[in-house]
Amino acid sequence: MTEVRTIEPQADPSRLHVGVVAAKWNQSITDRLLDGALSRLEHLGVGRVTVVRVPGSLELPVGARALARAGCDAVVALGVIIKGDTDHYAIVATESARGLTLVSQDTGIPVTNGVLAVHEASHAVERAQPGPNNKGDEAATAAVETALTLASLTEPAST
Repeated sequence: MTEVRTIEPQADPSRLHVGVVAAKWNQSITDRLLDGALSRLEHLGVGRVTVVRVPGSLELPVGARALARAGCDAVVALGVIIKGDTDHYAIVATESARGLTLVSQDTGIPVTNGVLAVHEASHAVERAQPGPNNKGDEAATAAVETALTLASLTEPAST
């Protein structure tokens, strides 16, 4: 029979350095996402957090890349894109997501996409409320879990 090794997050979160890159555009909402992410990172026991603020969601990938290059074990990207009367919304959402994915693939560092792309501001406000449904909280949780899982790949298998 083939030996199967399942990797679960076992590493110590206090050893992690997590970067958070947050857009300033729609700052009243991104601040709430940032609060959710920071609260979750503290709750999970992450040892070090670095926050970088960039102008908007199109700048999130370059901020994420800088954090990855600065030694972060994972990066959380936060932004809000609200649909308007032009196609600019679709361009920003698509290119931001594409850029974040490329950073993760190019660096091997988990980059979670906590960018809200919504049709109305009220939808973003709803997803940025304090608590476990805050999308910043969710993105931080995913970043830590992925970083811990990847770190566990290099640890000896438990017997």
